[in-house]
Amino acid sequence: MKRPLISTYIIALVTLTSLLMCPTRVQAQTAPITTDEEPEKTSFYQGVMVGLDVFGFVNKAIGSDINTAEASVEVNLKNRFFPVVELGYGSMDTTGEETDIHYKTSAPFFRVGVNYNVFHKKPHLPGYLTLGLRYGFSSFKYDIQAPALQDPNWGHGTVPFDYQGLKTNAGWAEVVVALKANVFKGFYIGFNLRYRSRLSMTKHENSEPYYIPGYGRGKPNNFGVGYNLVYELPF
Repeated sequence: MKRPLISTYIIALVTLTSLLMCPTRVQAQTAPITTDEEPEKTSFYQGVMVGLDVFGFVNKAIGSDINTAEASVEVNLKNRFFPVVELGYGSMDTTGEETDIHYKTSAPFFRVGVNYNVFHKKPHLPGYLTLGLRYGFSSFKYDIQAPALQDPNWGHGTVPFDYQGLKTNAGWAEVVVALKANVFKGFYIGFNLRYRSRLSMTKHENSEPYYIPGYGRGKPNNFGVGYNLVYELPF
């Protein structure tokens, strides 16, 4: 299952890069050379973009035990800085085939941060290549059940392992590389790669979260990807 997904990521990245860069070649061949004109000043406010990450829906459709819905609002300042807010809802309901451990959770999450447009000096390009930082947070509860354990004190009998509604908070940082290409007036498609590092997490005596909404598997670090449909508001 992993190889087809990796191939899909590579194809998507190559396609978006082609959409972004090809028009540059055409313009470079046809644009007249001018030396007298002063460079046009870029206004501070450049617009607002709203986006929907569809990767979660696709991932669930192909059999993942993680389901995520996510939207974003991004403000374009001088075609260089893009403050962004991302809101979403993540859930997992899974049972390990080998361990028979059942884990279930669902909760909202948010991220705030900023993107930097690498091509800010080339406003003629039909898209953006950005580097960004995020801070993410989720407050959630989870249930976990596992086969009964042998009593450690008496050496015989069993102790049930069943915990419900364990409340947890988690915060993390992200480094984001994203590419958006204009495919129609005001509409963009995008691809992003995220490196996440967990900053804080509430742990319990007998367990810790296996999955964190908006972050992914509860490891200290992980990677994530996204496919975005983006619309630039006409004001």
